[in-house]
Amino acid sequence: MFKKIRSDIQAVFENDPAARGWFEVVFTYSGLHAIWAHRIAHFLYKRRWFSFARFISQVSRFMTGIEIHPGATIGNRLFIDHGMGVVIGETCEIGDDVVIYQGVTLGGTGKEKGKRHPTIGNNVVISSGAKVLGSFSVGDQCNIGANSVVLKEVPSNSTVVGIPGRIVKQDGRRVDRLSQQLPDPVVDSLRSMQQELERLQQEIRTLQNARENETVRDTINKGSIG
Repeated sequence: MFKKIRSDIQAVFENDPAARGWFEVVFTYSGLHAIWAHRIAHFLYKRRWFSFARFISQVSRFMTGIEIHPGATIGNRLFIDHGMGVVIGETCEIGDDVVIYQGVTLGGTGKEKGKRHPTIGNNVVISSGAKVLGSFSVGDQCNIGANSVVLKEVPSNSTVVGIPGRIVKQDGRRVDRLSQQLPDPVVDSLRSMQQELERLQQEIRTLQNARENETVRDTINKGSIG
């Protein structure tokens, strides 16, 4: 237990340059308090003390603004930074050395039974406001962009952005957008608008050239008549 406590504190120092000392971290970091409360609640939950476990999780939610269901499985050295609004569902599984920022939801998509929340791999960073919804896996070493909505499995070493989430980088290389199964309607709309703008600009240039040619012809004709 004390080894886990030390590793949780060390994770704060490794991920937050604003952390000044152990006293400040232990007594003022709500993400750390939520994780410790969850470890107690999860211990009771596994022993089928469901109501008591939920009571502890609700007290933790009231005190920290972070809601972690006591059934969720959390690995070592999880760091929740500015955790207000973070929600972690019952069947969610989180690996080691994961970083979660404020407003993140690791949730389900309906009322299905069984495994209905995501499985997060090791060394994953989930940025502010991101939503990972459904029973699928996010591989190791992944980055989920701010406000992204991830609805399908993400392979390891990937960067995901957009609504719905699409992979823009994998294994350190940019991914061709045409190879993605998840379209980004915002990007599609912007690209369509750009194409339409280019078409209109071309039409304007054509009309200007035609008018200039007509002016030149009129000038030549008037000169011939004179």
